[in-house]
Amino acid sequence: MAAASAAALALAACGPGGFDDGGSGDREATYKRVIEDPHPRPAEVIEAAGAPSGVARADDGSLLLTYDAGNVEDDEGPAATAWRIVGPDGRTVAEHAEHTDAEATPAAFKGVPGGFVRVPSGDGAEGAYALDARGKRHKVILAETPLRARPGDILLAELEPTLIYRPATHTAAPPAGVPDDAVRFAIDERGTAWSLDQPLTEDPNRVVRQRDGRTLGSTAVPKPYTGGVLTARGGSAALSLTRGEGVRGLLVTTDDGGHWQTVLDGGIPWKDLTRGPESLVLELLADGRLLVGEESGRYWLADDRTNSAFHELNTPASFTSFTVDGTTLYGIADATTATYDLVKGEGLWISRDGGRDWRRYEQRG
Repeated sequence: MAAASAAALALAACGPGGFDDGGSGDREATYKRVIEDPHPRPAEVIEAAGAPSGVARADDGSLLLTYDAGNVEDDEGPAATAWRIVGPDGRTVAEHAEHTDAEATPAAFKGVPGGFVRVPSGDGAEGAYALDARGKRHKVILAETPLRARPGDILLAELEPTLIYRPATHTAAPPAGVPDDAVRFAIDERGTAWSLDQPLTEDPNRVVRQRDGRTLGSTAVPKPYTGGVLTARGGSAALSLTRGEGVRGLLVTTDDGGHWQTVLDGGIPWKDLTRGPESLVLELLADGRLLVGEESGRYWLADDRTNSAFHELNTPASFTSFTVDGTTLYGIADATTATYDLVKGEGLWISRDGGRDWRRYEQRG
């Protein structure tokens, strides 16, 4: 493996987060104490959780890791959540924890210039706020007037409702000009808005692209498929093709929608993706390559930016979630439900070379 970078990655030789591996009874007692504590300490929540539930990266290389510890015996009851910001040198910059309940929506963040923004929970933009790279909280302005997407905007919430976020003004608002029948939405860094239009008629689904409020064009989803997950970046866009209850291929463009190709093979055994369209992971790297897989399953990375041929990644653990930032891959190994015990390889794993080598993230302090 290559030497650790400034982000302080290391291959951990013991359980992640320093969790006491002395026995399940000790972990259970500690876990219960943490989720029942009305004022939990961030370090204790992080230790109890064992692995982050999500990771976001700011433009300066800082990471924000979220952690959740829920009630094991029931889907109700006490819970605890925490976030920790780690600087480019791998050291803790800021952290926060709070008592909550098992039915609450876990906190999630997205990296933006200068820091992070919390993804809203519930209806509307409730719960959205910004954090700078030092952990200072800033208000997010909730605008009712739709915004025309422009370069630098990010997709904050895709559905119910769709919201875009403008870092320069700390503003969240619905995007302007989204088709009435849109069921999926994406924004690339050029300010192009991509949407999947799914009409109630027998007409085929269509991928529509817009810029500055103008429709640039659209392409029909080939029958007998319907559209699924949509992603876009750097002039490339991809839509998963579903048939029945399964994902069966991709619709891909690499020239900003000028030409599209249908990928029904490419080295991916589509029929082996059995967890359903809702578990699909579809991400674009900064170099234009697509990553395809499914949560707690297998993952494939395109050989080049044509995205016509893929190879399977050899991962060090079964990843329950997978995130891409630039060309860096972040995989999280965790239990799929709340548990006192740790799963094999639990923690955050990072690859900077396209999945050839992986290092487990280890906190410096």
